[in-house]
Amino acid sequence: MWDIMKTIREINQKIKDGDAVVVTAAEMTAIVRENGAKQAAEEIDVVTTGTFGAMCSSGAFLNFGHSDPPIKMSRTYLNGVEAYSGLAAVDAYLGATQPNRNPDIGLEYGGSHVIEDLIRGNEIELVAEAYGTDCYPLTEIKTQITLESINEAVMVNPRNCYQNYSSATNSTDETLYTYMGTLLPNMGNVSYSSAGELSPLLNDPYFQTIGTGSRIFLCGAQGYIIGEGTQFATEVERKNGVPVSTAGTLMLKGNMKEMHSDYVRGATMPKYGSTLYVGAGIPIPILNEELAQQTAISDEEITCRIVDYGVPRRSKPIVREANYHELKSGVIELNGEEVPTSPLSSQKKALEIALKLKEWIDKGEFLLTVPVEKLPNKGRTVKPLEIQKPRILVKDLKGETLILAHPTDAISEVARKMVQNSINHLPVVDEGNKLLGIVTSWDVANAVAHGKNKLTDVMTKKVIIAREEEPVDVIARRIDKNKISGLPVIDSDNRVKGMVTAEDISRLIGGD
Repeated sequence: MWDIMKTIREINQKIKDGDAVVVTAAEMTAIVRENGAKQAAEEIDVVTTGTFGAMCSSGAFLNFGHSDPPIKMSRTYLNGVEAYSGLAAVDAYLGATQPNRNPDIGLEYGGSHVIEDLIRGNEIELVAEAYGTDCYPLTEIKTQITLESINEAVMVNPRNCYQNYSSATNSTDETLYTYMGTLLPNMGNVSYSSAGELSPLLNDPYFQTIGTGSRIFLCGAQGYIIGEGTQFATEVERKNGVPVSTAGTLMLKGNMKEMHSDYVRGATMPKYGSTLYVGAGIPIPILNEELAQQTAISDEEITCRIVDYGVPRRSKPIVREANYHELKSGVIELNGEEVPTSPLSSQKKALEIALKLKEWIDKGEFLLTVPVEKLPNKGRTVKPLEIQKPRILVKDLKGETLILAHPTDAISEVARKMVQNSINHLPVVDEGNKLLGIVTSWDVANAVAHGKNKLTDVMTKKVIIAREEEPVDVIARRIDKNKISGLPVIDSDNRVKGMVTAEDISRLIGGD
């Protein structure tokens, strides 16, 4: 246990007197490297942090005020986005990821965009429905509101500021659209989401100074930590004292009427949905030498895992580990190839937030708070949701006899196999049963119509596949998404093990 060299109360007095020494986490790294942690702890009072990234688990409590005659809202829509109204007559919670009810808009404008529009001062269309009661007789409302016109707008985010987060890549042959952005086929890119050495919870990894009641920077206003966020974990692998994967999270609140649109953005991840970019910064009081050392952590010392989002499972394969210096360089090596990297969070904005928080403290406009209760630093794990009905995997399907084609087969021979076996798809394989392509009955008909004789001229070489360990419902979505009727099943060595078709899945769902 390190000796306390100063207290938060003493630091606050220095802030009031204009004598506090405040630096950003990026500056602290250089200071400790040059002067050592002991001298830094003596000279530095506060280290400011910052992050500006996509934080889906965000939203706002809104109170619209009572109309005349009054209404007890049961369904509420803001610019076409539903807010949960099961609270009271005119209260609602708007989730950042809620899509628009207009199918022509859908994912392009959701809850996060409404929140940004409110903070910008834009008018919002409020539509409410109700069943009507003696004391709340009105059954519908359609009107316009602004942030100024409603009583309260309190941002309450259940899970923000992940302590660390795995980076993402994609090993499949198709582009994937995820909350980690668009992932190109065959590990064509890597996306990451942390601000690295500026990130708040990486600078106090055991939560010595952070807890319930801590005052923070939140979207341009002074906000507070309510407590630990959802999916909060402490029992994780660490390197250099910090987690290498998801761990601590924060539940945050702030007054939207005091926020600034420079530090909040509604966004849409293509073909995934809306998310809210939240700007958050936490001041770390340097109470002892240990905290000075922890706030000096550099991008080179922070490790994260790169995982394969091509495997749609809760636990995804780890491709490799990397540090944030490598990730921020713009390129990283995967399997001997240079792959571009890109951030989902803004390093520029993160630094801007850390500097803005520093400015507030330097001017005496922001005082530190002693947490009412510190966040837990041990004994917390995240439990999975177990599906009681076992999921059926591709390998569990009862397959027919495997019929294959080879690249040297004549078109007539392929047609004969299809007719004799009443099938519409044939995987094309080499002598080791490794997948080379796929040919359909339409391909064969097209070949005959155009006088083509070589199978290699008509087969599809870029094949969408299923793996034996994948759940059938995932494959059903893949078939629907790609508008195909079947796909070959391959093992880990790319050998064809069978075919799964839309008919197979329909029979399974129908209980046939």
